[in-house]
Amino acid sequence: MNELHLHLLSDSTGETLEVVAKACLAQFDGVEILRHFWPMVRSEGHLDRVLDDIERRPGLVLYTLVNSNIRRELEQKCRRRGIHAVSALDPVVDALSAVLGQQAKARPGRQHALDAAYFARVDAIQFTIAHDDGIGSDNWEEADIVLAGVSRTSKTPTAIYLANRGYKVANIPLVPEAPPPAILFGLKHPMVVGLTTGSDRLIQIRRNRLLSLNQSPETDYVNLEAVNAELAFARRLFADNGWPVIDVTRRSIEETAFAIVKLCNERVDAHA
Repeated sequence: MNELHLHLLSDSTGETLEVVAKACLAQFDGVEILRHFWPMVRSEGHLDRVLDDIERRPGLVLYTLVNSNIRRELEQKCRRRGIHAVSALDPVVDALSAVLGQQAKARPGRQHALDAAYFARVDAIQFTIAHDDGIGSDNWEEADIVLAGVSRTSKTPTAIYLANRGYKVANIPLVPEAPPPAILFGLKHPMVVGLTTGSDRLIQIRRNRLLSLNQSPETDYVNLEAVNAELAFARRLFADNGWPVIDVTRRSIEETAFAIVKLCNERVDAHA
């Protein structure tokens, strides 16, 4: 398998670069990508420190820099060091400039203007992180979405993905031996969504998790009978409370999040 060090260098948060890189990398198979993020690069001194590290792990530099001096320094120093660097936004900005008949405004991070929507998204991310894995149940009523499911059903990554789109998300693991707090069953504002998966897939994920932690992969955590009992407990809970359920067995995180957003929109439409 080919290996590529991909350096994402930005004068802002680097979120735009991450999205562009992900879309482009989807076109290639059999490549192991080692991503390195270099956000908020706004001085020549910072740039030099970053380039020293890039030179130790050479690959492709994908960048968004609007400061002309920093850009020039980056391009010149990359050429001298034999490092390939590509501006991610230049072709689109140049085309827009030509069509609109005006020069682009050179403002770092302008694509993430600090407007109300931006701050709402930051607030959603902070809320979601603070309410992971059953934490902070007293504040669940403030959530937009509460995800429930047995261990390793992608609750946390799905919650973070949704938070990046402005949804405040709490999540809770369902354990037969430890019933969830009563507040879960009386929530009014949040939509509670159950996540489930196939037992074989769940056991495989759990076994890999145990191995990564150097723990024994032969426990009730990966026992077929015990796992089936956990899943049955969760399904009964979902059915008894009328919560919508999403099977994540063959879904990516993005697909699961899209399905949840669709449920939220349908709920809003139903109450309009």
